[in-house]
Parts: sequence; C-alpha cells; structure tokens
Amino acid sequence: MRLLLRWFINTLALFVVVNVVPGFHYRSIASLAIAALVLGLLNALIRPVLFVLTLPITIVTLGLFLLVLNAIVLEMAAWVVPGFSIDAFRWAIVGALVLAIISFFTSHIGERRRER
Repeated sequence: MRLLLRWFINTLALFVVVNVVPGFHYRSIASLAIAALVLGLLNALIRPVLFVLTLPITIVTLGLFLLVLNAIVLEMAAWVVPGFSIDAFRWAIVGALVLAIISFFTSHIGERRRER
C-alpha cells in the first residue's frame, strides 16, 4: 500500500513540475503516471550506478552535481515514455530542482512511525 501511495505522490509531484516548469510537456494523465513509474524505476536501478561513477565530481562540487544527475534521469524517463517530453536539458535541471524541493516536503508521507 505504501508503494502505491508513493507512486501517487510522485505522480502529483511530476504533475506540479509539468505545470510549473515551461519546458515539460505531457499528453495525458496516464502518460504522466507512467513517467512517474519509470522515473521511480530509473531512480532505483540506474541512478545508484551513475552516482558511484560520478562520485568524484559530486564530491568536488559539494553535492551539486546530484542535481545534474537527477536531470539526466529525468531526461532518460522522457526518452522512454511516449507522451512525456522535456524541451531542453536546462529545463530538466529546473525540473529536477523542483522535484527535489517537493520530495523534501513529501518524503515522510506514508512512513510508519518508529516506536521508542
């Protein structure tokens, strides 16, 4: 149940990004939901590998390169999902920043509280 809730929240976050960032486009809510699912899969499978490969540059930039890494994953999702597109890489960076801000506020939704 938590997985479905996270997927729904990520779909809503992507919906906010598409409506706030001018370079993002989607054809339907279904394509947006599929894009959120693909984005979650890419974040779980591909992003850790990319993170390890780019760790030196991430350390040198004090973690700011993670924003570029998130934009690359967003571009991958746009490349895979028909009906979801990003005009330019700079919009992907802005979208990654907006997604990071939304994720910061929604990260604890659906988690169980630990008992002490």
